[in-house]
Amino acid sequence: MKQLFLFLCTLWALTAHTQPSVFDKAKLDSLLQHIAAHNKGMFSLSIFQDGQEVYRNSVGYAQLEAQSKAHAETVYGIGSVSKTFTAILTLQLIEAGKLRLDTPLSIFFPSLPNADAITIEHLLRHRSGIFNITNEADYEVWRKKPMSQEAMLRKIAAHPPRFTPGEAFEYSNSNYILLSYIIEKVTQKSLQQVLDEQICKPCGLTHTFLDRTFYPQEQRAASYHMQRGAWVRVEETHPSVPLGAGGLYSTPTDLNRFLHCLFEGKLLADSILQHMLTLQDLYGMGITVFPFYEKKAYGHTGGIDGFQSTAAYFPAEKVAVAFTANALDMSMNDILIGVLSIYFGRPYPFPVFRPKVEVKENVLRTYTGTYASAQLPLKLTVFLKEGTLHAQATGQAAFPLEAIAENVFVFEAAKVEIEFTTDGKKLILRQHGGEYVFLKENNSAE
Repeated sequence: MKQLFLFLCTLWALTAHTQPSVFDKAKLDSLLQHIAAHNKGMFSLSIFQDGQEVYRNSVGYAQLEAQSKAHAETVYGIGSVSKTFTAILTLQLIEAGKLRLDTPLSIFFPSLPNADAITIEHLLRHRSGIFNITNEADYEVWRKKPMSQEAMLRKIAAHPPRFTPGEAFEYSNSNYILLSYIIEKVTQKSLQQVLDEQICKPCGLTHTFLDRTFYPQEQRAASYHMQRGAWVRVEETHPSVPLGAGGLYSTPTDLNRFLHCLFEGKLLADSILQHMLTLQDLYGMGITVFPFYEKKAYGHTGGIDGFQSTAAYFPAEKVAVAFTANALDMSMNDILIGVLSIYFGRPYPFPVFRPKVEVKENVLRTYTGTYASAQLPLKLTVFLKEGTLHAQATGQAAFPLEAIAENVFVFEAAKVEIEFTTDGKKLILRQHGGEYVFLKENNSAE
């Protein structure tokens, strides 16, 4: 549900290369073990070719406290990959004549702002202008509690529209929460039941669900964040909050079965699938595109609590790749570049991990404060939390910083590096080749 990349979005690069007949499985095993050996992540990976699983591996622990290792049947929160499922369920209702793309939101929720002007297609394409409820200031407080539909609707309705429906794109989890409610209203069934009947059973998915009680606790991964060199457990969001926007659990094998099923025409008529894949502002309906050199994949990324995931399908090559993690201390994008480079036979040097250093708290305090840049339309707040330096950009989630020098800090998951001047009055942010200067506006954010 969260945005996984900060400030700048990078896509897998574009140039030509051919696919090998056999990939280097031993090298791919070594890459995953290299990442695990440096305590950079715990995750599972699956690759399908022509509908058959040709690679599967899991590293780390499903539940660190119990020392239970991750395996093929470990299920993970998949965050916004859930949106692809929800989009398909919605489009199936349209195909059955029970909804239309131009059906107004007011048919279901007339009290919501702009409900007469917002359509099902606006919700699917994130063009409704509805406020993203997961950006609410106290979201971290109430996300862990069961939430009724009425309570969620009140929260969504309390925020003014961001823009006139249809005039812009802005990613909002509220759109897919509302679609979840609409699916339940039209079918008179729970989202879990519709998911089972319309996707899981037709595609043979045995480890995909919304209701956490559906699956044994011991086979579900717990989620973690890295804090001061150690994995710290993250309390999970209650699934009644995100529903089809980000509440599903699955395995990478199930995700690849799902993608193969979709692109083999078993879930949607081809004309509707093509409409789903048609992009506006780089987003279709619950799906986006990932270029990798000359190749092109369709899919989605996800992030919720400590979970991160990607599910992507290359139609020309009939290759599906799914990645699910319950703990990451490096960029998921970088891991997938390595995975795909090895699978498609491209040269790929393993990442070099920089050692972290300890910085005294009195030094960390000199860096706290709010910073602004003439180069970017956002501010960066730097603060101390439980002895760890954190940063938070306008409208984005806070993230921890680890020191690689007394005045240089990194957030590996998004490839962010921040260098402070020794007087604490300026910082330089570097990400994906860009360099941005921020000046301090005040002396402390604590």
